[in-house]
Amino acid sequence: MVRPVLQSLLGPLLGLSGLALAACTPAASQPGGPRAPVGTSLGPPAPALSVAPAHAAGGSDQPTAAESTRWSNPALFRPRDIFELEWASEPRISPDGRRVVYVRNSMDIMTDRRRQRLWSIGTDGSDHRPVRTGAGDCASPRFSPNGDRLLYVCRRDGRAQIELMWLDTGQHAAITHLTENPNNVTWSPDGAQIAFTMRVPSTAAPLATLPKAPEGASWAPPPRVIDELLYRVDGVGYLPGGYTHVFVVPAEGGSPRQVTSGDFHHNGTPVFTPDGRSLVLSANRHPDWQHRPYGSELYQLDLDTGALVALTSRDGPDQAPALSPDGRYLAYVGFDDTRQSYRVRRLYVLDRQSGSTRELLPDLDRSVSEPQWAPDGSGLFVRYDDRGNTKLARVGVEGRHQVVAADLGGLSLGRPYSGAHMSVGNSGLVAFTTTRPDHPADVAVYRAGSAPRRLTDLNRDVFGHKRLAQVESFWIESAHDGQKIQAWLMTPPGFDQGQKYPLILEIHGGPFANYGDRFSAECQLYAAAGYAVLYVNPRGSTSYGEAFGNLIHHAYPGRDYDDLMSAVDAAVERGFIDPERLYVTGGSGGGVLTSWIIGKTERFRAAVVAKPVINWLSFVLTADFASLFAGYWFPGLPWEHPEHYYERSPISLVGNVTTPTMLLTGENDYRTPMSESEQYYQALKLRKVDAVLVRIPGASHGIARRPSQLMAKVLHILAWFDRYPAPPAGDANASARAATPR
Repeated sequence: MVRPVLQSLLGPLLGLSGLALAACTPAASQPGGPRAPVGTSLGPPAPALSVAPAHAAGGSDQPTAAESTRWSNPALFRPRDIFELEWASEPRISPDGRRVVYVRNSMDIMTDRRRQRLWSIGTDGSDHRPVRTGAGDCASPRFSPNGDRLLYVCRRDGRAQIELMWLDTGQHAAITHLTENPNNVTWSPDGAQIAFTMRVPSTAAPLATLPKAPEGASWAPPPRVIDELLYRVDGVGYLPGGYTHVFVVPAEGGSPRQVTSGDFHHNGTPVFTPDGRSLVLSANRHPDWQHRPYGSELYQLDLDTGALVALTSRDGPDQAPALSPDGRYLAYVGFDDTRQSYRVRRLYVLDRQSGSTRELLPDLDRSVSEPQWAPDGSGLFVRYDDRGNTKLARVGVEGRHQVVAADLGGLSLGRPYSGAHMSVGNSGLVAFTTTRPDHPADVAVYRAGSAPRRLTDLNRDVFGHKRLAQVESFWIESAHDGQKIQAWLMTPPGFDQGQKYPLILEIHGGPFANYGDRFSAECQLYAAAGYAVLYVNPRGSTSYGEAFGNLIHHAYPGRDYDDLMSAVDAAVERGFIDPERLYVTGGSGGGVLTSWIIGKTERFRAAVVAKPVINWLSFVLTADFASLFAGYWFPGLPWEHPEHYYERSPISLVGNVTTPTMLLTGENDYRTPMSESEQYYQALKLRKVDAVLVRIPGASHGIARRPSQLMAKVLHILAWFDRYPAPPAGDANASARAATPR
């Protein structure tokens, strides 16, 4: 979530452009204090949930009659189909431009885990075949500069090693025997060396020493002594001692040589200079780096002497270095840190001869990612999100840019978040992952002068005989200030304009993230169950510029509530949405907004608040990145501004809530810890509001990372909504109550 801090550990939940609760991970009118209760619950008592509770490890193998009917049609996308999905990632083009090697991701129904295999396909779409099979998972493919070998990382028995395949014979071998996992592998220009990053363990001296246990005794584990600000990370757990450093190893195998030192993390992929004698890398080497998460600079490391020279120096992150083919120009991304909640990530080029730096796209108000040079050095290829869709653009060295492809993405299987992989080949061909609402990531290519071409159709066997939801984008004006807001409405398979459908408002997390016209297994399952699904990019969402993102700076949740309610109003006005069967859910930042919404209105029949923040004071002091959240999302520390923290906390509105509410959170969530959900659950129970707490064992903030957990999330949400159908006939006050904001 926070690339400037520990990219190799964290993953892309927080980009350089801003801080996010969710990658993933990722709304109200005026905040107010506690108010008198206005009721206890909506609707009559209901039967128990129709799926097994979260603590039942295997789920229910005895579906109810309603469930059997709902999922009986094989022409619809069904929960078990999650295990049949496949998606592409990390496409890499061979130096001769004839083939693309990529990672083919699938699900193993027996282990309930993702599997990764290397596959290859011709750039003309022919000869689709496996590259590396057998036990273990393989990823990070990288062609050698002359194309005679393929580098990749394989994990077997819990340990990852760097391996090579000789493409003329198909022989392969591990060239390392590492005790820690390698990341960010890259070739030297002559193909003689490989650089990578890896944690170097360290052990601190014990604070106290216990007497020696008698032989054969079984004593309790020793205490864990913590003295770091950043001591645990969601999805990783409690951090082991040590720091991430850069290594080089001969391509023919041998002992890796550590080339960086110090008590700092060196994250991201290092880049060789054309002569192979130096590396350019990004690192935060400030003494107070834990308090300066956006403090990374670019450095040049001499591999012979170990000398490390800073190439940049500003208050703000500099990352993703890319050297031009002749080595003169260094492209990178970053921004000036003004302590705003959201910043657009800018593209820069440093002239290594003159030392001058210039911004290439000063008028592009979008966050740029993955700069990669064209093979002739005349420009770069980049990607960026624009209005919920990810674009591939070519940028000339003079600063003009042209969008050459759209619809990049498909790496987020559960919900329609952004995220894509791309690579530029020596021939000028660009390979990237592409998605639409009817399929997750496939491999596509772009060649100058031609339209982009999709090479794979990995889920044709799954979706070829199924009917999926249709997705329509539309724009509304917020009731608060007329701000233009983009939204998407999914209609169920077999949609009939003359019928009335229940509606689920599904809210993205972040809050600095975006949904778009991308595949979403969760939303497709909601639609297959008969719901229309509405998702929105309210103010604060990315891909609309820096000013739009900062409309919620130190004001979240806030007027994003009005944006969401205006979108719901617009959906209802279409005539086929039943205004008496409205439901709301969201995870992480979406959980914040869901709990805020039900403190503001009674219009929703039921709500599912997934992995939320309920109390900003407790969150900032228990979440994994305290310095980020306190330093950027608030005007100061909690004890300096307690009123500000409280007024923006959904717990401040819990006295208003009457909506039946489910809390759903992973038990190992260190981003929005379980204690947040427990606070809200207990508060609702004390007020006698109908509520249930669903705990997902072993799950982190990425609650649906395992296939069965994704199914469990969706089925519990649907089961909860099933308990609260339309109000009883004759309840004339229901609509009036729902239309009255608090």
